[in-house]
This record gives sequence, C-alpha cells and structure tokens, in this order.
Amino acid sequence: MKQYLDLCQRIINEGKWIENQRTKAKCLTVINVDFEYDVKNNQFPLITTRKSFYKSAIAELLGYLRGYVSAAQFRNIGCNTWNANANQNQAWLNNPNRKGTDDLGRIYGVQGRSWRLHDGTFLDQLKKVINNLSIGIDDRAEIITFYNPGELELGCLRPCMHTHHFSLLSNELYLTSYQRSCDVPLGLNFNQIQCFVLLALVAQITSLIPGKVYHKIVNAHIYDNQLQIMRDIQLKRTPYSLPQLYINPAIKTLKDIETWVSSNDFNVINYQHHEPIKYPFTV
Repeated sequence: MKQYLDLCQRIINEGKWIENQRTKAKCLTVINVDFEYDVKNNQFPLITTRKSFYKSAIAELLGYLRGYVSAAQFRNIGCNTWNANANQNQAWLNNPNRKGTDDLGRIYGVQGRSWRLHDGTFLDQLKKVINNLSIGIDDRAEIITFYNPGELELGCLRPCMHTHHFSLLSNELYLTSYQRSCDVPLGLNFNQIQCFVLLALVAQITSLIPGKVYHKIVNAHIYDNQLQIMRDIQLKRTPYSLPQLYINPAIKTLKDIETWVSSNDFNVINYQHHEPIKYPFTV
C-alpha cells in the first residue's frame, strides 16, 4: 500500500500534464516506477483505501493465459473490462481487421499463446516457459511478451503490461514484469494483482518456491477527470494491513488453468478495505 500511495502522491506533486494522443485526454504523468511484491511471504498487494474487485482481475489474467480473443469469452468468466475496448473504441470499430461484435483481435494472450512466426506457424510462449521451469531450466530468456510490433493493427489495444520475464535461482522463482502505460487510479491494482497471481500460480504448477515480483512501469498517469477523486477522497483514507491470497492447491498443471480453473479458486484472507470508489474510465 505504501508503494501505491507514494506513487499517487508523487504524480500529484511532480507530474506533468500530457495530452494522450490516442484518447485526446489530459493526464498528469510521471516516468519510471519500480514496485516489489513479496509473494514468498504472501503479502498480497490489494488496495485497502478502496474496495478492490480482485476476482475480475484474476479472471482477466486467466483469459490472457488461455489466449482469449473475444470480450464475450472474458465476460463468461466474470471479467467485463474488455467490453468497451471491443465495442466502443472508435479506432477499432473503423479497423478493417475487426471481425465483429466483441472481437478483440490479436491482443495480449493471443500473442502469448500463438505468436505468429515468419513461416506461418505459431509459437506458444507460455507453454515453452512452463515446460522449462518444470524441469528446472532457466535459459535467461524465460520470457512471455504480448507486444508484437508487426501486429499492433490487428488488435483493439496495444498491451499495457507487455512482458513477463521469469528467473530461477535454485528452486526459487522470480518475476520481472514490464508495463509501458498505467492508469494509476483505475488500472494499477489490476496489474499488481495479476503480477502477484502470475508468479504464485506459475510457481505452484512448476513445483517451485515463489520469490518476489519486480514490477516496472514506464508511464504512470492520473487522468484529469480522476485527479480530484484521488486527491480529495482516496489519499485521505488510512490504509489497512495487506491480506493474504489463497490459491486452490488442486491447480497443478497448465492444462488445469486452460480447462477448469476459475476466479472462485482464488480467495483473500483478512481483507479490510474502505468503501468502493468509482473512477471514470477513458476508452
């Protein structure tokens, strides 16, 4: 929580106003943020100064790990965050590559599970990483990247959290996650949750001990229409202690994640929080 609150205050104190070229909205912005999450000691980075709907964030991560291509697929597992980008993003609605209602194109998990190679075949990045880690291999390139410059026009949104790099020291697993752009009031806690859960989940199915997540953000911003709410409401609240995360121990393989795992297999313990805050979302 201190990392999160310190960043919010830093943006307010030091940020510069930038007009985003895609959204045409003004953002108070800083460059370069480094967070750490202690997965080994189960310090789950859930926001306590407002209620965080963590199950939706986990459902979204599961959709990425399965390579979902449609907002309907995400909705079916309890995540509504892709509805607007699929169906209200005017640039995507005008894109000839869009296949119709709810289509997301080649976003996030599509790239992670079926990266198109020069010969027309596809590479499953996630499976390669899981297979290596399961037998104790770290080739210093246990990397899953969603950012494919050659196919950006084939998706409704460029990935914000774009690369996950796993590192193995003996039997302890670490994760470094890179994010190009971060909506701090609305999106950041989703990103924090997903980084933490990704390391915990991959460690569990590869029989490794989770260590820490290192979360690196390039552009962190608060939109103009979010600033007053952050400054006058959320930052005036006193945070509570962090909760812990429970993951169903029956989840043992990548196939489990692909087939039957749901957000109901994840729960938080001792989550105290303030009232929810509804921040505006900029498409």
